[in-house]
Amino acid sequence: MAEPSPMKRFYALFAVIAAAGVGFLLWQMNKSSTPAVPVKVTVQPADTAGFRGYVLGSDSAPVEIIEYADYQCPACQQFATVEWSYVRDRLVTPGRVRWVFKDFPLQQHPWARLAAHSAACASDQGKFWEYADAVFATQPDWSASRDAGKIFRAQAEKVGLNAAAWDQCMSALKFAGRIQASAEEGLKAGVGSTPSFVIGGRIYAGVLPYDKIKALVDSLSPAP
Repeated sequence: MAEPSPMKRFYALFAVIAAAGVGFLLWQMNKSSTPAVPVKVTVQPADTAGFRGYVLGSDSAPVEIIEYADYQCPACQQFATVEWSYVRDRLVTPGRVRWVFKDFPLQQHPWARLAAHSAACASDQGKFWEYADAVFATQPDWSASRDAGKIFRAQAEKVGLNAAAWDQCMSALKFAGRIQASAEEGLKAGVGSTPSFVIGGRIYAGVLPYDKIKALVDSLSPAP
């Protein structure tokens, strides 16, 4: 059998190198730009020291509402983008309600913990609520993305965070334990789905419209 000509060997080698190059480029495009937040974390006392959730509202508000939510949950996104502004402006800002947001990432949502961690890193710079609103608003984009981390970082810059500090916080997985502690707390409280709201010692599952929340608040503390 005749030996392949030098030109044929060259083209064969070129094809192999080209295929490897294309594969490398695809791998670079598809890999996540941020580390995965581990699911099983041993919670340390320092993870929750001085932290009881992301709190908005007056310490003297007569009613406290705890929301357990997952950033990748469509129902949570619906509440955040439709109902939350009414609750914030008409109940929290006037001092009737103190709102406490707690993470409850669901296992079926692959980006839920990364989203929660990105918001925690935003909170480290005093901009949790602005960042959380941005993450919920862009949920359709990053939820279907192969690299949600890039979108989360773009949102960090958009809300005015120090990007370098945010990157360092994300790389260090600084708040992985806090997120796990919040999820475990929700399970112990009886939370089984998102969003879930604890109002007056009772758990209300699913999207609660503003009118329903206001009625519950009125029943616990009548409007002045």
